[in-house]
Amino acid sequence: MPLRIEKISKRFDNNWVLRDVGFDVAEGEVLGVFGANGVGKSVLLRIIAGAESSNGGTVAGADRGISVFEMPKPSLIGSVFGRCNGQEDHRARTAQFEQFVDRASGVLILDEPFEGLDAPVRRECVGKLRNAVRERGLSVVLATRDPEIIFESCDRAAILCDKEIVQTGTPKDLYETPDSVASALSLGRVNLIEARRLSKSTSDIPEFHTIEGEHRLFTQRTEKRLLGAINQNVSLAIRPEHVSIAFGASFPEDNLLKATVTQVGYRGATTLVELDADGLRLKALVLRLVGLNVGDECMVGLPPDRILVLRS
Repeated sequence: MPLRIEKISKRFDNNWVLRDVGFDVAEGEVLGVFGANGVGKSVLLRIIAGAESSNGGTVAGADRGISVFEMPKPSLIGSVFGRCNGQEDHRARTAQFEQFVDRASGVLILDEPFEGLDAPVRRECVGKLRNAVRERGLSVVLATRDPEIIFESCDRAAILCDKEIVQTGTPKDLYETPDSVASALSLGRVNLIEARRLSKSTSDIPEFHTIEGEHRLFTQRTEKRLLGAINQNVSLAIRPEHVSIAFGASFPEDNLLKATVTQVGYRGATTLVELDADGLRLKALVLRLVGLNVGDECMVGLPPDRILVLRS
């Protein structure tokens, strides 16, 4: 039986923390609740676990039994496992998590379970969790503010922002096809471009005029409801890795813009390049940057099929 959360609302005095929050978690599935500090993730988990009352809504499927785990902070580890630090601290925290997973059944509630763990230790814990979920058909709700946790450990995720779930889907879908500004900003770097539509709402390839830089950009085919009124500003989005830096022939259909390199940031396997196209600030993520330095001019391509039109 899946865990079903329906229209959960919560307020403290006159301040609403959650409004009509809902999602399902199947057996054998890890669902991540993603959001910044203070958006109500922990409150939601306490309501699901029965430790906090709500101001409306229901939790179904919790009769299979609920196990709750919150990774102790490093400063508290000493009181549990004796004085330890560094690798000993990580081993102690990993051991506590593994013991919890080994005993758990039914529904697991995890609040920032891997916070503060180094990447190799975290991956070990994630592997332990994924095996237990698959083998024992556990339903897991995992709250985190770390996008990497969503990508590494979750089958689906629900983005919690401004008291409600703004989008639910697989991590891949949420990253590649966010449908709102809040979703686009949540799981990684994104170029947000304020623009106004030039083409008719029935056009197969919508055309926009950017507010900064006054460029004409084409986007992928978009639902009419997202296009907005002809005199209304909308937000366009494109991930930095989809922005290309060109040196050769011009292809206007690729939204080719002239830009100046303003900053180059080495990121190991990748390089983050910041650019200025007549006031339109963009970021491009490339594997290698050859022959360009700060102050140099180049052509930047924004493929229309990679530009999304977002709802507010």
